[in-house]
Amino acid sequence: MNTQQRRIRRPGDRILRIPRVRPWRVLLPVIPRTRTGGSSSLVLIYGFAAVIALGTVLLILPLSSKTGETTCFVDALFTATSAVCVTGLVVMDTADYWSLFGQIVILILIQIGGFGFMTSATLFLLAFGRRIGLRERLLIGESMGLTQLGGLPTIIKRMAIFTIIMEIAGAALFYLRFSTESPAGTAIWKSLFQAISAFNNAGFDIFGNFRSLSQYQGDLLVLLVTAILIFLGGISFLVMADVLKTRSFTKLALDSKVVITTTLSLLALGTIIVLLTEFNDADTLGALPIPQKILNAFFQSVTARTAGFSTVSMKNVADYALFFTMLLMFVGGASGSTAGGIKVNTFGMLGATIWSTIRGREHAGAFGREFTTQQIHRALAVVILSLGLLSLLVFLLTVTEEHRFLDLLFETISAFGTVGLSTGITPGLSTAGRLIITVTMFIGRLGPLTLVLSLIQRQQITEYRYPHEAIRIG
Repeated sequence: MNTQQRRIRRPGDRILRIPRVRPWRVLLPVIPRTRTGGSSSLVLIYGFAAVIALGTVLLILPLSSKTGETTCFVDALFTATSAVCVTGLVVMDTADYWSLFGQIVILILIQIGGFGFMTSATLFLLAFGRRIGLRERLLIGESMGLTQLGGLPTIIKRMAIFTIIMEIAGAALFYLRFSTESPAGTAIWKSLFQAISAFNNAGFDIFGNFRSLSQYQGDLLVLLVTAILIFLGGISFLVMADVLKTRSFTKLALDSKVVITTTLSLLALGTIIVLLTEFNDADTLGALPIPQKILNAFFQSVTARTAGFSTVSMKNVADYALFFTMLLMFVGGASGSTAGGIKVNTFGMLGATIWSTIRGREHAGAFGREFTTQQIHRALAVVILSLGLLSLLVFLLTVTEEHRFLDLLFETISAFGTVGLSTGITPGLSTAGRLIITVTMFIGRLGPLTLVLSLIQRQQITEYRYPHEAIRIG
């Protein structure tokens, strides 16, 4: 009989039944996941806090003040935090109160804060010939917003070289101006301090009497060099490297295109707003010739991007100009730069998402590329949580301070965006108010980065989806 033919069952045949075997279930121990994102964020926070603590101790010393007196702990903490977080808010004028030693301490803190704690530590390790391990690479990559860890030491070296070249070039140009009004030694120190403070978007100055750059309203060299340094420091080294490498806007990475487009748009809009509101105001731009009005309006738009220098007194600026300046301070500069704020990357992506929605596109994107849903959600989380935090901090200041609400709001956003602009209320803050602003500066410098790292760490791949249901909007 052919084996492939079907056998016909006959009456009386016995059927062999194989019992059904149930599979065994073996309970295996659950292996906990190692989460490097949280520990990395804590290392960054502890690192910045340690640098601030060291700076506070040094600034408390009698050697740091011109009078030789011990500085109050709260004031030293406020100044050290402002320097490390490259903010620029001060309760005592840097030139009038701090000695040369104190100014050197502040400048070193600015440089460390501008580089970032992990980047600065890595530079020290590289200088002494130490090898950079995987943990250090992860920390540096997270602090700079990098997704690829290959070639990190090379990137950091190039970034350091680029920073030093820009600061030296800026100092050399400043010296051409400051040497005409000060002795050689003083002019060199002023030029170096101004260049490092400008490139790191710090906003500290040593011109005295809380004047900032108001005495240089008509000085094209000082204002343009300062503005260029602020722009280069706030746009991030990675974007600059991308521009120098491709030399074509169409070939740039999407991140670089968003940063450049958003930055230039905000700068132009800020210049127009300042001109419209302050053109005829005698206390700000009204007494200046038209070319100087345009120059100073442009400079005020640039410095609001987390630099903190000013050529006009912000307490004399119109309320609407203050409001728009707050928007610029809230946005800040680029990710991985010396600037603060929620970053132009975040703002640009959300702006492009809104524009895509208005045009009826199902998937948001820009320049022929789409954004991932996770990135949009993270950007929304950063913005909403930042607004919520600012609301809480402003409320606390209204309880502890007696200044008008708009000034307190401006001060809080300036601290959160690590800008340094002020309507003049900083020296008059109470001890509680100074501590609140100190915490705000620290959160503003590390908060958005830490939040994004936490969101990335907590991201999970869902194995199922819930049914869709509509929500009424509008």
